[in-house]
Amino acid sequence: MSAEYGADQIQILEGLEAVRKRPGMYIGSTSSKGLHHLVYEIVDNAIDEALAGYCDKIDVTINKDNSITVIDNGRGIPVGINQKKGISTVEVVFTILHAGGKFGGGGYKVSGGLHGVGASVVNALSEWLEVEICLEGKKYFQRYERGKAVNQLQEVGETTDRGTKVTFLPDKEIFEETVYDYEVLKQRLREMAFLTKNLRIILRDVREEEIVEKDFHYAGGIKEYVEYLNRHKDPLYSDIIYCEGQKDNVYVEVALQHNNTYTESCYSFVNNITTPEGGTHLAGFKNALTKTFNDYARALKYLKENEANLSGEDIREGLTAIISIKIPEPQFEGQTKQKLGNSEARGAVDSIVSEQLTYFLEQNPAVAKNICEKSILAQRARDAARKARDLTRRKTALEGMSLPGKLADCSDKDPKNCEIYIVEGDSAGGSAKTARSRATQAILPLRGKILNVEKSRLDKILVNNEIKAMITAFGTGISDDFDISKLRYHKIIIMTDADVDGAHISTLLLTFFYRFMPELIKQGHVYLAQPPLYKVEKNKIVKYAYSDEELNQILVEIGRDTNNRIQRYKGLGEMDAEQLWETTMDPERRVLFRVTIDEEESSAIDMTFTTLMGDKVEPRREFIEANAKYVKNLDI
Repeated sequence: MSAEYGADQIQILEGLEAVRKRPGMYIGSTSSKGLHHLVYEIVDNAIDEALAGYCDKIDVTINKDNSITVIDNGRGIPVGINQKKGISTVEVVFTILHAGGKFGGGGYKVSGGLHGVGASVVNALSEWLEVEICLEGKKYFQRYERGKAVNQLQEVGETTDRGTKVTFLPDKEIFEETVYDYEVLKQRLREMAFLTKNLRIILRDVREEEIVEKDFHYAGGIKEYVEYLNRHKDPLYSDIIYCEGQKDNVYVEVALQHNNTYTESCYSFVNNITTPEGGTHLAGFKNALTKTFNDYARALKYLKENEANLSGEDIREGLTAIISIKIPEPQFEGQTKQKLGNSEARGAVDSIVSEQLTYFLEQNPAVAKNICEKSILAQRARDAARKARDLTRRKTALEGMSLPGKLADCSDKDPKNCEIYIVEGDSAGGSAKTARSRATQAILPLRGKILNVEKSRLDKILVNNEIKAMITAFGTGISDDFDISKLRYHKIIIMTDADVDGAHISTLLLTFFYRFMPELIKQGHVYLAQPPLYKVEKNKIVKYAYSDEELNQILVEIGRDTNNRIQRYKGLGEMDAEQLWETTMDPERRVLFRVTIDEEESSAIDMTFTTLMGDKVEPRREFIEANAKYVKNLDI
């Protein structure tokens, strides 16, 4: 019998119940990313005070119990009774969705916390939250538990301080994990400090005996941000080009500098919120850059009359840029705040950058010449790349160009059912070809290490045989020609030996995918296979261990004695086809790691690839030394 559906079956979620019922709608997920998002919501409120000119210091502390305390020296949340609700304004802010001073009431000209859900959502998803407000010589306090006020706002003393202090403990009933990662918070808070000139943000971790503290304060703002992002690269010129101005109620800041790499790194922000998908402000910047440099190159005869204009990609080769705007009423496309839609932002950025960049180029002819020459080289390489790309495009059967000879393709033609293993070496490739399920699993063996694309232009990359084989096999094209709808396999699985060489090959492949086929990673098509490290035999029992911890568990289960035979695999080639199928390729038993990108951390990801795969040795050594303590198993 079907369940009755009528008026009484419609649920009404009161207050913050909706947030606890569907937290993903408000903070994206209940994973580690959502957990850290709680901190950003409270810090965003403090930064809005800084943008309004009332706050110049924010303290963030990870406490011993893994609760978070955020203190600002802003105006302090108003404590008076809200006439509409009959409760204190503080309680309104922390218990009612879409309540705040950011909806045109004059409290804030610009704001990052746009939806007024920040404080109330954090409250709803916390086991408990305490707020302390210092305002007009008095101190006030209120405590909440799982979103509900435990007491009314009360005056608890006198003070000469001002501002707001919020302490909260994420709810274990909501979050999959509740342990904060100091490094993740450090990266985000550093970015916030760069974007808010002269604001000091202090991050403190007191969970261990040795307290860790970092102080972020950048008088140069986004100019220092560009300098920081380029610190492991060789800048093309010493100056950082800076444009600043206001038009149509849009405040614009842009900082840029070219380096000797071939990768473009442009990051855009609106009211200090990152916009990974860009939008009108980024479009205005790109248009200004392209037009200004082409006009200059023509006027100085760097481009001859019969030569084509430089493309935007040519001019942005090796460019690091920050585009940051402040706007009273930002309109974002989609709920994720990832793409700006305001038309006035495009015109404001275009106008300010065009005018100030023109002045800079006229006053700094040597820098201008450097950039023009690099752009012209990029243009020639792009023409060569186009020819090479034409050769690597997968032609139809009528055109007679087949898939790579070394590819063992699968018979199923539905990409959703198909997966391709990128395998290191011919011997492992041979085992994988024998082991595979021929219907749905394709095998592409690579000979040796592929080209390090971090150090190469596209024209060089496209004549590399191993890279050509992958592009042709995937069917998507590359770079500007990339089309995800033509992808022939919905799982691309990197399968390398569990040793240092294997890890290096995996990193080279991931660098290639990230730089030239990022949508493969963004849409969840790239995986790392995890072959076992050990085979354990006792009598007729055979077990596989994927880590030292798992090996110890198995030995405890079967008993540690002289009958145990433990084989340490040094490479995939040591396994016969049956073992490879059982351990690494059988969809029912294998372990795969999906490679993901957090687009909000794109500048950190870019810097990691540059550090690990770029020319400079010293930053790589520093990175390894700093991160060695986080390595759980060097073989994996």
